Amino acid sequence: MAGTDGGEVTRLEILRDSVRFMMLRDLGSLDAEIAAYPDDDSLWKVAPGISNSTGNLSLHLAGNLRHFIGSVLGETGYIRDRVAEFESKGLTRDQLRLEVQLAIQDVDRSLGAMRPDQLAEPFPLPIMDRRVRTADFLMHLAAHLTYHLGQIDYHRRLLTPDPQPVENLSVRVLPEAG
Repeated sequence: MAGTDGGEVTRLEILRDSVRFMMLRDLGSLDAEIAAYPDDDSLWKVAPGISNSTGNLSLHLAGNLRHFIGSVLGETGYIRDRVAEFESKGLTRDQLRLEVQLAIQDVDRSLGAMRPDQLAEPFPLPIMDRRVRTADFLMHLAAHLTYHLGQIDYHRRLLTPDPQPVENLSVRVLPEAG
């Protein structure tokens, strides 16, 4: 497989492309989870002991990725309102899915345009007053997305009648090697 310079694909290119693929796959799964809710109101339900609804977690995931990947790495100009991610209520499935679609676009464009050598550099912003390598932070963001996606899947199956399974994280969608 040839890289952009005509040489072999570097480990950093593979890492960038893998993180991009996984995030896009998981954002697609988030979209499918939102669509699987039986109505708009059920997205905002919470069970005892649970503080965040699927609606709020969806806004949080979209805002998080649009900020750190879209705005910081891709210079999209997106301005995050983290407080609104957790305080907003009552958006429709279509409104939430639009936020997810915008996150998909930002992740796809920003990581698609990223130079592989940027992965070895410090992330442009300090993270909790520390400088971390961009590759490490992107892996963290991917794990954060998947963590909350699992919460959303359980939330939907516990709080909605007759929950149908949504095939999340299928190995079948992984690209074939070589």
